[in-house]
Amino acid sequence: MSLLSVSHMSKRFGGLTAVDNVSLAINEGEIYGLIGPTGRVKPPALT
Repeated sequence: MSLLSVSHMSKRFGGLTAVDNVSLAINEGEIYGLIGPTGRVKPPALT
């Protein structure tokens, strides 16, 4: 059973597509992170 699952998530800022059709499932004991340059769309991608 997943602790968190996301299906077909997309995030756009005006004409910029930051995340397009992302699906994932995080199970107990798994660790995930978003990696990228400072000042990019990592936090807003999940809001």
